[in-house]
Amino acid sequence: MLIDLDKRSREILRHVVDAYVEVGEPVGSRTLSRRLGMSLSPATIRNVMADLEEQGLLFAPHTSAGRLPTEAGLRLFVDGILEIGALSAEERENIDAQCNASGRSLPEVLGEASAVLAGLSACAGLVLAPKTDRPLRHIEFVNLGPGRAMVVLVTDDGVVENRIVELPLGLPASALISATNYFNNRLINRTIEEAHAAIRADIEAQRTQLDELSKRVVEAGLASWAGSGSTGHLIVRGQARLLQDVEQIGDLERIRALFEALETKEAIMKLLDAAGTAEGIQIFIGAENSLFSHAGCSLIVAPYRNSREQIVGAIGVLGPTRINYARIIPMVDYTAKVVSRLIG
Repeated sequence: MLIDLDKRSREILRHVVDAYVEVGEPVGSRTLSRRLGMSLSPATIRNVMADLEEQGLLFAPHTSAGRLPTEAGLRLFVDGILEIGALSAEERENIDAQCNASGRSLPEVLGEASAVLAGLSACAGLVLAPKTDRPLRHIEFVNLGPGRAMVVLVTDDGVVENRIVELPLGLPASALISATNYFNNRLINRTIEEAHAAIRADIEAQRTQLDELSKRVVEAGLASWAGSGSTGHLIVRGQARLLQDVEQIGDLERIRALFEALETKEAIMKLLDAAGTAEGIQIFIGAENSLFSHAGCSLIVAPYRNSREQIVGAIGVLGPTRINYARIIPMVDYTAKVVSRLIG
């Protein structure tokens, strides 16, 4: 569609998006005339804006109001008009310093990377951590009260994962101890996937020495591993920052939709996982993607790699569609490269 727009139309679309990112309010022809600094009358600008609206790139939220970009307009802007900015030396140093502290485990590094993105972007920072493919050293079930326990997994390089499982009410402590001992006997030098296969084979062949209650604990532990071979886990930081300029956005429902997306996590994990198989920055705007149906939200994400140059995860920023694309895109790209270097 970009080739169908003349230079004047592209410039007007760019300024409408710039104004939207800055203040989140509709922009009118008189305001644009002053911003453009061109010899265009407000009437001429109104005609161009009407053409852009007819093409589905702008819309008027109210009668006689100014215009805002549609999601299609934002997509066109991002793909063909946007001029990517450069990170300042201070921003690069900030990212390096927060991610690069010595002695941190991989989850801590990824958590810091997510937090620094949240702080610099004033949005939510997201990281899809790589799946656990290191051999497991220890597993333990920790009682959290009636019907719930936490599974603590420790890999041979010291990475710890915690998962909550649902258990039968009234389960005795002895069942948790039996399940813990059984798992540890079957885990030595095995990855999650290998241990899962061995334990499943034991249960199906009835070769376990577990009583029925302990077996139910083992089943719950296996269920908590389901799907862990295809995706990692999601680290989220900075959700509260999404509320900071809600008055300027003027649409609390969109912020609620973002929180709902972060709580369910499933759609976002699918997008991050898909981005982890693609090269370079991926940008998802609003409801244009079937996996992410929340209008008014944008996700900017980049993959990161291990020492063998294999893509092992993804890192990004989630916020309203009026995020500062020119600033956040290089920020996400740089942070992904820092993480790749640190885990390499």
